[in-house]
Amino acid sequence: MSGSGSARKFDIIVWGATGFTGTLVAEYLLRQYGVDKDLRWAVAGRSDEKIAALIDSLGPEASGLETFVADSFDPESLRSLAGQTRVVLTTVGPYALYGSALVEACVEEGTHYCDLAGEVQWIRKMIDQHQERAEETGARIVHCCGFDSVPMDIGAWFLQQEAKERFGEYCKSITLLVKATKGSASGGTVASLINLIEESRKDRDVARILVQPYSLNPDGERDGPDGRDQQSALYNMEARTWTAPFVMAAVNTKVVRRSHALAGYPYGKDFRYQEAVMTGDGPAGWTKAAAMTAAIGSLVLGASFAPSRALLQKFVLPEPGEGPDRELQKEGFFNLMQIGILPDGTVLRTRIAGDQDPGYGSTSKMLSECAVCLAKDPIDVGGGVWTPASVMARPLLKRLTENAGLTFELLDQ
Repeated sequence: MSGSGSARKFDIIVWGATGFTGTLVAEYLLRQYGVDKDLRWAVAGRSDEKIAALIDSLGPEASGLETFVADSFDPESLRSLAGQTRVVLTTVGPYALYGSALVEACVEEGTHYCDLAGEVQWIRKMIDQHQERAEETGARIVHCCGFDSVPMDIGAWFLQQEAKERFGEYCKSITLLVKATKGSASGGTVASLINLIEESRKDRDVARILVQPYSLNPDGERDGPDGRDQQSALYNMEARTWTAPFVMAAVNTKVVRRSHALAGYPYGKDFRYQEAVMTGDGPAGWTKAAAMTAAIGSLVLGASFAPSRALLQKFVLPEPGEGPDRELQKEGFFNLMQIGILPDGTVLRTRIAGDQDPGYGSTSKMLSECAVCLAKDPIDVGGGVWTPASVMARPLLKRLTENAGLTFELLDQ
């Protein structure tokens, strides 16, 4: 049984298409691929009324789209959905609350799957529960297909390919630095973070998974040279800048390390990977880094207790389903720098950029192209729980740069 077979009616079904990000995905697929052309896709949600409103909002070009109704807590409806498509693309989070039954349905139906999950504890649970069965059915389960962690995961692979081709060796370490971003955190991301904090307070095993650097690696391969993600202001000598902790490093670093492990450790068992935010040189840079560190600590502390968490959710944090308007999405961007160090000390730099806000506009395009890649491109790995780079690095890189507004480039040395 395999979702890659040609017998499926659809290439992709978008689950959660009536939500904020799901609507962006539907708009992108319609704009980029049309309806009833080379890509056969459909949309699905929880109610006929919301789906009808979505189709109406997409305009007359979407009138031919087929639609489905299902429920995150109805396994049979999800099995029926998964059985009709090669790939299920889902935007319905927090995934730890709403995603487990869908993953199981896809695994059992041999259907490929991609999501926007950044919930390390849940991803680890999916690996532990479904790796062996997914290998049997041929289902490729791919988490983290948005801003966390496609630019970082594909970016690390890109830098290493450039290093090997130009210098004959892989980098022994890579540090990704966030130079600049414009855009807001998604309500779904915030909801996932709140749920993650709640779970970690209730279960110490969850807390350990969150802080263990290699917790997403295969069983028996969860040791390595990297320590915990950056917790304070640090100076980066190669970039000549102070840096602050990057909140998304908590998932990105683990995804990149899992990609390396699944590839068989081509960069060596001593390969190291870290992420941080650039804040500038001198006293001003240190002050900004210290302030950002304090702000992250205050947010996590505030979200850890019910009264303060309720205040944050009411007055500060966006709700799931909320997001910026069209102009803000188009005005958004991200600009990342990777610093790779070869065994002889040579320093390589790459630039990774996106042309819309990372949390919505760019993420919806990345997720869409991951689904199209799984559905349409030749992929030489079987079923299992994969990462973006471990399952589709080369074809996805091509799609991201040609269609999704991303740039990956090696800078002059």
